[in-house]
Amino acid sequence: MRKTLLLSVLLAGVLTAPQPASATQPYLHEQVVFKASQEQGYWCFRIPAVVKSAKGTLLAFAEGRVLNCGDTADIDVVLKRSTDGGKTWLPLQLVDEGKGDTHGNPVPIVDSVTGRIFLFTTYNAGRKDDKGCDVPCKRTPHMQYSDDDGVTWSAPVDMSTQVKLPQWDYWYASGPVHGIQLTRGRHAGRLVFGVCGETSDNGSTKSIANDAALVYSDDHGKTWQVGAVDSIQFPAGGTFTQKPQEITVTELVDGSVYAGAREQGGTDIGNRSFAISKDGGESFSTPFQAIPDLVTPTVQGAVLRLQRFGRPDRILFSSPSDTDRRRWMMIRSSYDHGRTWENAEQGTRITSDWSGYSDMVQISSPLARSTEIGLLYEGGPVDARDEIRFARFNEDYLGWRKPTGMTTPDVSKTGKDAFALGKPALTRGRFGSGIELDGVDDYLRVPYDRAQLPGDGDLTFSAWFRYGETKGDQALLWLGGMGNTAPQLWLRAEPANKRLVARMTTPNGSAAINSTQAYDDQQWHHVVLQRSAGQLLLWVDGVQVASGPAVAGSVSERVSFQIHLGERQDYLQRFDGTLDEVRLYTRALSPAELDRLRLSNVDIRDRQVLRLPLDKIGG
Repeated sequence: MRKTLLLSVLLAGVLTAPQPASATQPYLHEQVVFKASQEQGYWCFRIPAVVKSAKGTLLAFAEGRVLNCGDTADIDVVLKRSTDGGKTWLPLQLVDEGKGDTHGNPVPIVDSVTGRIFLFTTYNAGRKDDKGCDVPCKRTPHMQYSDDDGVTWSAPVDMSTQVKLPQWDYWYASGPVHGIQLTRGRHAGRLVFGVCGETSDNGSTKSIANDAALVYSDDHGKTWQVGAVDSIQFPAGGTFTQKPQEITVTELVDGSVYAGAREQGGTDIGNRSFAISKDGGESFSTPFQAIPDLVTPTVQGAVLRLQRFGRPDRILFSSPSDTDRRRWMMIRSSYDHGRTWENAEQGTRITSDWSGYSDMVQISSPLARSTEIGLLYEGGPVDARDEIRFARFNEDYLGWRKPTGMTTPDVSKTGKDAFALGKPALTRGRFGSGIELDGVDDYLRVPYDRAQLPGDGDLTFSAWFRYGETKGDQALLWLGGMGNTAPQLWLRAEPANKRLVARMTTPNGSAAINSTQAYDDQQWHHVVLQRSAGQLLLWVDGVQVASGPAVAGSVSERVSFQIHLGERQDYLQRFDGTLDEVRLYTRALSPAELDRLRLSNVDIRDRQVLRLPLDKIGG
């Protein structure tokens, strides 16, 4: 066993020297693997998970939902196998029949030493409708295995005493996503996967704590135990910081376990979080913390560390890449062991359709000249639940360390130069040069910096703008998320309606104000948007043109944090005109200070967190 694991360590690239990736032709091939209209007896398929067996067979799991597409009705666990690397798939197999109850959240794990394939699932009593499970929801983990490459499976066994803590009576979920076998260090050979559990208030309908945890086995799956647990308390009547759920894991180059999670509604910035275990999943050395600028909606995602002998380290992350809606499935990479991730402009979009849950598998051998990856994901032109697809592509299709594009300097204390996307051009500005955006594909995106967060305090946004050739809605500023409830702050020109509109949304509600002019006369105008002493204020050319009560609460919590200039967060409503001297403050500037900005363009530094003179474009 020790020799086998040592070989796997070498093949995984532990003893590596950075070398260029192979120069093969990029490719992407997609096909539908699960679709209700192609199978008998199912309303829809959801919750994909995929692994490669010790013999090289791909096993794609999903929930086969019988009565409806809800989460808690009659649900089976089904499987399709591929013996040719995902090019073709054998007929559907029923692995675990719900028989009116919910059997789901598949977590397959392959033991490369014994060849056994484990499958963990979670059960609860089924419903006839598509409503959620009554809470507390009694959910029990089960496990079954296959010793013949997934052809047949053992009967499921209740694993509650081994992989579920007694206090998890409000909610429990395995994965859903593949588990891993460690290959490095003193825990080589250990099997690891993620779970989450919630604790009720003495059996009541109230949850008082959420635990994100790792489960492991050191005896090739004969016994299992809960290891690392990170507990987030829900204070009575108060807010909580995080709620990490749907845990996905991968092994880092030093043998640590990286645990990624869906962030479910905490006040921390971002919809993703992560934790690190340096002892093979027994405890968390780094507790879960949010990833503010990894843009996803609230959704499950998967991580996969590529194993390529002699090549630099790379971890992949799969998820939709819209800020609030489940669409635009994307692969993003980390080249520094999960510390930072590519942004949505650098990642590789697999589809522009609606998309949801996903899992990944490395198809190729670590010694292969070209690394091939498989992505099993929910997608569809109408709904993310339309079908489950398998995308097969090589690493060359993803590219390598793709640059974001040109930048324009931020001269505030944060110094996070803004990305100038598309091909914006310098032109004559109000003070020096300005940046001309074409209304087609040009916009500015400001990288995240914690200092930028307005929170629940006062703020001031200031800019010069000139436009008027087109009459469609055009966003000047978009900060935070989108939709009706996500925290956000935006300012939009609506020339067809003869107005500027500003809107602020916090967890406490929304407030909006608008001017009675659109200022679309191709002349320079100075605009200021403020939250000041409980009021939302809009100034144009030194005159207050709109005001109203501001809604209390933070405009920068929960959602992935973004500042876009010249477009909405979904890349629509692009600005066709010129911007100059963009500034953001985490305080309300006085009318006298606003006059100084407008008349003299002075540099007021107090709590200035963004200043884009827009005099240069480089990179």
